[in-house]
Amino acid sequence: MSIHAVSRSQCHLAWDNSIAPILTVSSGETVTFDCLDASNGQIDPGSTVSSLSSLVFSQLDQVNGPVRVTSAFPGDTLQVEVLNIETASWGWTACIPGFGLLADEFPDPALKVWSLNKNSPGSIGYGYAWFDEARSIRIPLRPFAGEMGIAPGEKGAFSTIPPYKTGGNIDTRHLSAGSTLYLPIAVEGALFSIGDGHAAQGDGEVCGTAIETPMKVTVRLTVLKNKPYVKTPHFSIPAYSTSGEEFYCTTGIDSDIREATRDSVRNMIAFLCAEHGLDRTEAYMLCSVAGDLRMHEVVDMPNYVIGMMIPKSIFTKA
Repeated sequence: MSIHAVSRSQCHLAWDNSIAPILTVSSGETVTFDCLDASNGQIDPGSTVSSLSSLVFSQLDQVNGPVRVTSAFPGDTLQVEVLNIETASWGWTACIPGFGLLADEFPDPALKVWSLNKNSPGSIGYGYAWFDEARSIRIPLRPFAGEMGIAPGEKGAFSTIPPYKTGGNIDTRHLSAGSTLYLPIAVEGALFSIGDGHAAQGDGEVCGTAIETPMKVTVRLTVLKNKPYVKTPHFSIPAYSTSGEEFYCTTGIDSDIREATRDSVRNMIAFLCAEHGLDRTEAYMLCSVAGDLRMHEVVDMPNYVIGMMIPKSIFTKA
């Protein structure tokens, strides 16, 4: 059980280091957040496609927090261990006019409300949802929080829609329970917030929505003093169900997709040099033969999130 809790009403709609924390915790403590879906409760199980026309866009993508972590200072790293995620029994996916990678080709609104068939505690996997039962299209559930971030160092209010180097709407589907996220701290106390529950999503979230769902998520927040190479979100993920591999991932975040990709590789090189004793040339070659580039988020403009993932199994020293 978590000692600390954040309610649905304790939320905000911008990344802003002037927002007062609603809670202060010590490094290493856990917090459970009770989060509404990305629509901020504007869509519910009874909604129809007509509900999309009345969405108040300024209320979308709220995040719960912020939580101040003692002993966190600029230059440190916030380690966010995702301990547990519980979704609601329903979710939604929409084509919202003006959003998505192919927004110009899909101008009409569309809404799908899902029933989430969650596995009982102790079962393998999270469960599934039918995309189309008659045509036998079933989606495995792998819930995660699309928004995880800390306050920027710059003064002012920054939209929760895009991702940033301090996190935010990174929409990275690999950050399910058992994963660990690392964020570069820019302000004293870090000021961590979370939200945007997803029951399932493909890499990229191309239409602009996943299976959006309310969720309860428990994380452990720990301040690290020994990872100065973390300049953008990094994460470590448990074994994929498909490959049995564990991965470490670095990201690049930029409004230019090529520069985001280049930064993800640069950041992996920095990790390999710092943690595995390689020189930059060796690390660059290792990225080419063992690293996988992934388009984690390509729709929340103006920034893209590109990841480089490297399998932990190549490091064979016990």
